Amino acid sequence: MPMILFKAFSALLSYPTADMRAALAEISRVVEASPLISAREKRELGALMRELGEGDTLTAEARYVDLFDRGRSLSLHLFEHLHGESRDRGAAMVELKQLYEAAGFELVSHELPDYLPVVLEYLSCRDLSEARDLLADCAHILAAITRSLIARQSRYAAVLQALLVIAGEKPLNAAEIKPVKEHHAALDRDWAEQPAFEEPPGGRPKP
Repeated sequence: MPMILFKAFSALLSYPTADMRAALAEISRVVEASPLISAREKRELGALMRELGEGDTLTAEARYVDLFDRGRSLSLHLFEHLHGESRDRGAAMVELKQLYEAAGFELVSHELPDYLPVVLEYLSCRDLSEARDLLADCAHILAAITRSLIARQSRYAAVLQALLVIAGEKPLNAAEIKPVKEHHAALDRDWAEQPAFEEPPGGRPKP
């Protein structure tokens, strides 16, 4: 059943709980058996799964949070990349939720409809043509996230690269993307909050 690959990808992009890490061997078998991706993508995904299985769960969880929860460029909420926090994002999420409901699925998790693991979970229950169409529609977003992951030399890029291939796109050439190393204080300045008070030239902030 080729569509189970999307369920495997959903798990790989989700928070790496102990249960998720315990399922890595099963996820690996799904990836290896899939006809939707090439041997190259399978090798890269294998490296990611080996990394996810290394060390303790707390280390894996901390690595995940450090990567995905500290900046917009790596957000797994797809509409974040299109609309930020504008009203348009809310309208787009309502439309996506209605798509799920029209297909007979009710979103029961606490995650938002545009969260990529949720989208992939939905696609695992649909046919391949619909999955490819939806992935093609958001290929530019997937490519942007992939680029940011490659720049940070993250093996999570393997999942996004595989999704691009399934969408009919070429995977990104990692050699053409300059690596970056960012300190936490400098991560994605577009997420930086504006100060609550204005700093006067002389020192102390004033209301």
